Amino acid sequence: MSMKKDEESGLSAYYNNKSTIIQEARVFNESNVSPRKCRALLTRIVYLLYLGETFTTQEATNLFFGTSKLFQNKDSALRQMVYLNVKELATMAEDVIMVTASIMKDMQPNLEVIYRPNAIRALCRIIDPSMVQGVERFFKAAIVDKNPSIASSALVSSYHLFPSAKDVIRRWVNEAQEAVNAKTSTSYFNNPTNSGYLPGGSGYLNFSGTAQPQGPQTLPSTSNITQYHALGLLYLIRQQDRMAVTKMIQQLGGGKSGSGTTLKNSMALCMLIRYAAKVMEEDPNVQKQMHDLLEGWLRHKSDMVNYEAARAICEMRNVTPSQLTRAVNVLQIFLSSAKPALKFAAIRTLSALALSQPAAVATCNVDMENLITDPNRSIATYAITTLLKTGNEASVDRLMKQIAGFMSEISDEFKVIVVDAVRSLTLKFPAKQALMLGFLSGVLRDEGGYDFKRAVVEAIFDMIKFITDSKEAALAHLCEFIEDCEFTKLSVRILHLIGIEGPKTLNPTKYIRYIYNRVVLENAIVRAAAVSSLAKFGVNAMDGTVRKSIGVLLNRCLDDVDDEVRDRAAMYLRVMQDEPLAQTYIKDESMFSLAALESKLVAYVNDPEASNVAFDASSVPKVSRAQAQQEAARPSAIDTIVAPAPTNAVAAPVRKSAAEMQSAYADQLAAVPDFAAYGPIYGSSKQPAQLTESETEYVVSCVKHVFKEHIVFQFNVSNTLSDTILERVAVAMQPNDVGLTEDFILPIASLSNSTSPQVVYVSFTRDSPEEYVLGSFACTLKFISKEVDPTSGEPEEEGYEDEYQLEEVELGAGSEYIIPNYANFSTEWDKLEEDGTSMTETFSLSSMASIKAACDSLIEILNMEALGGTENPASTSVHTLTLSGMAVGGGGVVLARCRTTFSSGQGVTLELSVRAEQEAAARLVLAAIGGMDQATPFGSHVDGTI
Repeated sequence: MSMKKDEESGLSAYYNNKSTIIQEARVFNESNVSPRKCRALLTRIVYLLYLGETFTTQEATNLFFGTSKLFQNKDSALRQMVYLNVKELATMAEDVIMVTASIMKDMQPNLEVIYRPNAIRALCRIIDPSMVQGVERFFKAAIVDKNPSIASSALVSSYHLFPSAKDVIRRWVNEAQEAVNAKTSTSYFNNPTNSGYLPGGSGYLNFSGTAQPQGPQTLPSTSNITQYHALGLLYLIRQQDRMAVTKMIQQLGGGKSGSGTTLKNSMALCMLIRYAAKVMEEDPNVQKQMHDLLEGWLRHKSDMVNYEAARAICEMRNVTPSQLTRAVNVLQIFLSSAKPALKFAAIRTLSALALSQPAAVATCNVDMENLITDPNRSIATYAITTLLKTGNEASVDRLMKQIAGFMSEISDEFKVIVVDAVRSLTLKFPAKQALMLGFLSGVLRDEGGYDFKRAVVEAIFDMIKFITDSKEAALAHLCEFIEDCEFTKLSVRILHLIGIEGPKTLNPTKYIRYIYNRVVLENAIVRAAAVSSLAKFGVNAMDGTVRKSIGVLLNRCLDDVDDEVRDRAAMYLRVMQDEPLAQTYIKDESMFSLAALESKLVAYVNDPEASNVAFDASSVPKVSRAQAQQEAARPSAIDTIVAPAPTNAVAAPVRKSAAEMQSAYADQLAAVPDFAAYGPIYGSSKQPAQLTESETEYVVSCVKHVFKEHIVFQFNVSNTLSDTILERVAVAMQPNDVGLTEDFILPIASLSNSTSPQVVYVSFTRDSPEEYVLGSFACTLKFISKEVDPTSGEPEEEGYEDEYQLEEVELGAGSEYIIPNYANFSTEWDKLEEDGTSMTETFSLSSMASIKAACDSLIEILNMEALGGTENPASTSVHTLTLSGMAVGGGGVVLARCRTTFSSGQGVTLELSVRAEQEAAARLVLAAIGGMDQATPFGSHVDGTI
């Protein structure tokens, strides 16, 4: 039997071999071809392409033109295979446009209906954009054809041609609208012209003697799939016009009840719902209208439409519980459906909704509990995790027992979901931490992949961080886990955590044995991490005997075979004997911002004048280790799996940190030759300042860049008008204060809707580089406006000069001249008292409604780093906010202590104490607060008289 199978597989390999097929393709050149033989050969070619087989350009061209000779044969089944091969080979062959005439013959309205759809689809792959206008008449006629297969093929082909021939296909909007509004086709057996059981008959089997009608006979479709394809093309044409899309949705929506819609196809209605959700996402002003339409579709006869409408409502931005009521009721009904797909869709949507609206989902708890025993374990997993989010503390014990019962039956992907749900529940009910920790430690011992184990370890990490009572037990479980951990990354992370948290426990010595075991038994990476962890115990130990024991263990590591382990051991032995070194390398909680460090190093390497000067590390801002971990952290699995991104929304890019934005700006400016001599960039605005409303014709934002002797204003300009092109776009700036001299303007040559946004640069020279220039600028956008000919798509030759008034640009103290910088406040504050400048001033912030509002405003205006969690006041009447920053251009470290008091009648009173390395930097901070609205200074003290 096995020999027979091998023979069959070998025969199949020969039969479907590329070389064999190319040889056999010569049959296409014979005068009398066999349709059946040619169909089989064409099927084998398509099969090879489906398997991923690649043909060279010459091979594909030979096969393509060999296939095209079969157009002479009238066999309809063969013609369909010919078209299928023509479509697949068109992307690989050369000179494919030569078969256009043969394809056009089959597009004539009086030919076989079976030819026209295939010909239209093939023509879409053959022609280039310049030929689309020549076949416009054929496509327009096909789009409104009564035969659904012809109309659908024309619509789908138009959809694929749109990116390369937008202007031509936009003229087909009336035909697409007609296809959307097409009435339901009459059922075949109810058609008075088809009263017999055979096409064209008027009696039973056409025996009544009536003559059969001439011309092609078609079988009418009742699926209305043409509406689905037409709606997709109609949206593609109108997608840049939000008002037109909104009007289309309202016209096709059928009113609040949804019963008046002309759309009969369920997939078309689902697509319309997604368009409505996208419009709501982009324009919150129409949310009420769109929500009414969505609620009407909740009562549709199709389950598909009901679910799509319910999901769209659940994913609405800032949705209220009252708006969710009907949608949740529909999903609750689906939970008891007999269809597994419907139950899975409903429970998945409710699980995502429970993250933000657990109270709204709680009404479905009884139905979800019934799904815990569902034979489909995916449904059961979502049910149990959703219950964990919506349940109360009393139900936790029962739910945890049920979870433990089926953990071994589900895949790692769903295990991660369960673990993340348990982690969220633990933080919600800290009193149940012992139960949760027992569950997590149990699954940690089970078999599983890296992602699953990492999820469990991160859940335990969160318990250590946020639930103090669980720290020692959690550390013990982690110590046991690393004894038999097969994942190096997890072992390193756990050892690092033990080194940080272990010395803070009541009995730190019990963890040293587990760490030293890793030095003896593990690979070099884990051994190096274990050495670092031991050193933390040695430096932070209060007991001298413990420090001595750690020294003995580290001395043994000096004989390790790996140089990294030996070097770490030697370094830490030296550090343990020198307290200042220990403070710098082990106890210090700050680290350089990696993005900022990279940017500074790149600027240093590219600066030819810096080759004789040592790199100044003091100019690199620092962040806390917690901040660094937060920036580098990946999204939680519960965010990426349980709560997927809405399908109607475009995937948003990952938001960059402030340091990464600074690095990106530096790269952007380095690409402009006019700024090559400016040297390294000192700092840029944290966020672009919006100078226009987002709904206006022209959208402009501004970013300010500070150099040693220059300031560059970067204006990001967008043209939202599709029928207008702007040329010679520039920004005229009028400074309201002295201290800057304009150098030049780098305008935009041409700006259209499709090429937006582009950048205008305006450069100024700082008259006194050692001073921090403050002030405002009146700005005007100037350009030449040209209308676009809708037929040709070309702009008119003659335009007219125009201008657009922008908001004023402020050159402030904080965002341009100060960079957030992490520091040990008490140490640096005392150090600056002796070596720096101290100033104090009192302000009345009468407009502030609370101390929290005052703290948020101070952090935003000064652009400094809040230290020690002081950004969150513990008291509503008295609070002290501590801030740290770094002044650009060698201004050094700047610290601010903000003592605030609040009274209901007078608002917030602020005593601002500033200490800095340079007096100009200290005055800069005071000037920033003095420029706040409603900030009234009471008095000031300089040079340490605080």
